[in-house]
Amino acid sequence: MKKLLLYSFTCLSLAALLSSCSSKGGNSSSKTGIPYADRKSKNNQSGAFAVATQYKRAPGPGLIPIEGGVLVVGGSAIEVPGVEPNIYNYKRQVTVPSFYMDETEVSNTDWLEYLHWIRYNFPEDREYYYNELPDTLVWRRALSYNEPYVDNYLRHPAYRDYPVVGVSWEQASRYCEWRTSRANEFILREKGILTDYKTLAGNGKANNNNATAAAPKPTNPFNTDAYLNGQYDDKGKNAPVDYNTKSGAATTTAGAATASTGKNGQPRRTATLEDGVIMQPYRLPTEAEWEYAALGLIGNTEYENINQNKIYPWNGLGVSSAKKKTRGMIQANFKRAPGDYMGVGGSLNDKGDLTVPVIQYTPNDFGLYNMAGNVNEWVNDVYRTGTFTDADAFNPYRGNYFTNKKLEDSQNGKIALDKYGNPLKENAYSGRKQTWAEKQAQAKRADSISKSTDPQAVTATASTSYQADQRGYRDNQKLLLNEEGVTLVNDKSRVYKGGSWNDMAYWLNPATRRFMQQDESSAEVGFRCAMTMLGAPEISTAGKRSFKNPPQKPYRVSRGK
Repeated sequence: MKKLLLYSFTCLSLAALLSSCSSKGGNSSSKTGIPYADRKSKNNQSGAFAVATQYKRAPGPGLIPIEGGVLVVGGSAIEVPGVEPNIYNYKRQVTVPSFYMDETEVSNTDWLEYLHWIRYNFPEDREYYYNELPDTLVWRRALSYNEPYVDNYLRHPAYRDYPVVGVSWEQASRYCEWRTSRANEFILREKGILTDYKTLAGNGKANNNNATAAAPKPTNPFNTDAYLNGQYDDKGKNAPVDYNTKSGAATTTAGAATASTGKNGQPRRTATLEDGVIMQPYRLPTEAEWEYAALGLIGNTEYENINQNKIYPWNGLGVSSAKKKTRGMIQANFKRAPGDYMGVGGSLNDKGDLTVPVIQYTPNDFGLYNMAGNVNEWVNDVYRTGTFTDADAFNPYRGNYFTNKKLEDSQNGKIALDKYGNPLKENAYSGRKQTWAEKQAQAKRADSISKSTDPQAVTATASTSYQADQRGYRDNQKLLLNEEGVTLVNDKSRVYKGGSWNDMAYWLNPATRRFMQQDESSAEVGFRCAMTMLGAPEISTAGKRSFKNPPQKPYRVSRGK
């Protein structure tokens, strides 16, 4: 009887504790009843599980949310007499998930910011700076006087808001990686999760007695992947509390500006994906994303009915505006006729000779500028004529090349970084989660191969890696092309779309597509970035029909007193 009473008292005490935690605003597990860690509570226990309940989705700097949906890829294409119709053979209904896309093309100023960062952080590394310089020689023509653009187009302030050109697909992809880390670092320092900028620089007061000394700067530039893997030790005053480390046990790396403990001596940790403060990577859009965003049919849709199709990012069959105040004005920067790049003096038709600023003309219904004309834009896909006959119907894409971050130490999970602090990549080992034994065996093989000088051993390991991207011998289209004869299409052929200042109106149609080698560049090709959107695909519920469900409290268990 005493044991029963003691057991009942213990259960009641535990229930009271859980109820008190819940009544004080603490969130609890709906499956176990155990309170989650709450940064406002003083009763958090070591080992408590923290859940980000205040996450609010928002686009990264420069991006606009694009609500996805069904798209007939190639559906806006029109037949043009005298033009080879093979690009129209891929009309197919697919679904594009919601994502984010740059409002404008990347400008010269944006690229100069990139070059400035390289020069400031790696002043002695001339090769790094040189490799990221656009090829300004793309302006040269044998029978044109374009030499002024070679020297001035990238750097002169007259062109600061014009789209960057002469950038290869490879350079554009590296810019996306750089932009990801810079934007994430800014967010983390502004929030105080990393050492804030003011502390890094010192407060700058003239009175040395009151001045705050500048904090030691981290030895390597911030990299998002390295930070998430715990290899960038910089904890600001608002760094998350670590409930899985005992007070006083936190350690820091020499030379890093850290605040290892917070109130009550609780140790701090780096932010994780679970905290919801790290943005997804910037990247080039897929071809399907680009076509969907350029067409902008959302402005013509009501209750899933498309009341008017488009052949350009704007409504109508023509390239000039039909609105009363702008009637007759050209709606994009392109070559209106052979030899006509800008119209008649005194009444220029598109108000541009070569490119124009990245914000010009009217944006499409998604709010995106210059999705037709000005410059063509790189997309992520590898080019094949029949991509959309083979690709999946959901989020179609050709170009996957699955890689892992290379491990430097398989025992502690430390990843290998290059001299710029970026992770080194290697071919993926498997298409599924390996067992622990398989993973350890793979790590041992990789370690022995890295120390081996036998080229056959290295080749054998590479051939057994997981490659499910349908390139090489897996690419049926490539085999077919080779059977028909010599082709310029290969694994480094990348798609670009949209038409440019040097193209006729035909190429302004979002369905048109061309390709160029990923290490080549042109005065007619630029790019804009995209970002994956996580969570629900619907961007806004305002004014939309929905079922009236009771309010959901996914992280809170309500208990009666």
